[in-house]
Amino acid sequence: MRKIVASLFMSLDGVVEAPENWHLAHADDELAASVGLQMAAADTLLLGRATYEELDDHWFADYVNATPKVVVSTSLADVDCPDSSLLDGDVTEAVTELKRQPGRGIGVTGSPTLVESLIRRDLLDELRLLVHPVVVGSGRRLFEHVSGQRSLTLAASQAFATGVLDLTYRPR
Repeated sequence: MRKIVASLFMSLDGVVEAPENWHLAHADDELAASVGLQMAAADTLLLGRATYEELDDHWFADYVNATPKVVVSTSLADVDCPDSSLLDGDVTEAVTELKRQPGRGIGVTGSPTLVESLIRRDLLDELRLLVHPVVVGSGRRLFEHVSGQRSLTLAASQAFATGVLDLTYRPR
């Protein structure tokens, strides 16, 4: 069965919103290589609506356009990005079926609301946080809408020269 791996840039105070405003000061070849390895491990992207709508403007737009995308949304009527499909039904059923299909990994980039939904449904296999040494102060934080305790196991960690921590967690 395929694994779903979510990856988010995060500030020290847990903000995952608008990393383009605070993460670039800590971006270097080491971080880019790490992100590139994760992108190469996934042959499908699972995205929330907001992240899907933002991705065209980013440096990895070529990768996004070349990779099949499944967009989870209750507000979009259709998706027009190349090789995209819309998941607007039962998320648990559809994502479970997606995991059963042949292929490599399924990557979730950004999409904190979707990540929280996957965690609540026990569908997320790995959570990768690239924690940046910056306090943003305000903005959307990860786990704002997760109730109840969730235990995770640290599966891997690496510190980059810029102070960014690459942390990979798996559900216990």
